[in-house]
Amino acid sequence: MLLFASYADAFGARTIYVSLSTPCSGHALIDALRALPGGDRLPATPLLAVNRSWSELDHLVQPGDEVALIPPVAGG
Repeated sequence: MLLFASYADAFGARTIYVSLSTPCSGHALIDALRALPGGDRLPATPLLAVNRSWSELDHLVQPGDEVALIPPVAGG
């Protein structure tokens, strides 16, 4: 799983590997991350991208998918 900005800071890494049965939902991935140190800093519904496309948390992630958590972005 790829992490950016404040999420990478929270976990101390830009990439984290989690072992889950596949396919698994985005919810399951988020739950696995919440169990790790720094996981308490994730919001209730983080933004998820699978294979570089925005995805809902109920999306099923398949083996080999690129998954990223995108923190809130502000700008003008």
